Amino acid sequence: MYKGKEGKMNNLEELEKNIGYTFKNKDLLKKALTHKSYAYENKIESNEKLEFLGDSILEYISSKYIYNNYPKLKEGEMTKVRAEVVCEQSLYNVAIKHNFSDFLQVGKSEMVSHGNKKVAILADSIEATIAAIYFDSGLEEAEKFIIENLKDAIEISTKNVGMKDHKTVLQEKLQINGEVNIKYVIINEQGPDHDKIFTAEVSCDNKKLAIGKGKTKKQAEMEAARIALENMH
Repeated sequence: MYKGKEGKMNNLEELEKNIGYTFKNKDLLKKALTHKSYAYENKIESNEKLEFLGDSILEYISSKYIYNNYPKLKEGEMTKVRAEVVCEQSLYNVAIKHNFSDFLQVGKSEMVSHGNKKVAILADSIEATIAAIYFDSGLEEAEKFIIENLKDAIEISTKNVGMKDHKTVLQEKLQINGEVNIKYVIINEQGPDHDKIFTAEVSCDNKKLAIGKGKTKKQAEMEAARIALENMH
């Protein structure tokens, strides 16, 4: 494993403590953390196959959880929620939360470009870890890991899925008499990478209309548009 920021050699027990699961077969976790660049250089197996299976397990478990816990959602809404919570950015947030970048094995070429911190590589390592837990202890433990790490994201997504597109409504109202320049700018970010709060400002022809906050840039912009609409009434 690579040395951490403090110069000490990271160990798997530290990562297991982070994710709340102890592997019986440590080799499964090692494989889940092995990027193809490192595997190629060292002639060992990468995490690509685990990632392939983990992706399917993630889709199944998240689908079942959404179906069982949010019965009022329509099929199309459930699909949107699932897509949002299993996306690359969502999985990257999980990896950042548990410091996966300190444990990933990436090749020399990737290390030069800080490959252990890349969004796609970190997201893939979460999918691979899901499959590794499945092989180590079965579906129930894999499900625990998935729900524990994504239930908050699912909850947020279900609240937003039926949200009226306030940005579109605002645009229609402002452009009723002709073209105007509507602009959204992220003016502040607060909190750690896995739990950021974004602040967005919406303006029309350089006149500030409103400010909104959200867990994502999109949510912050939507909230700013909603407040701008309220201010117009």
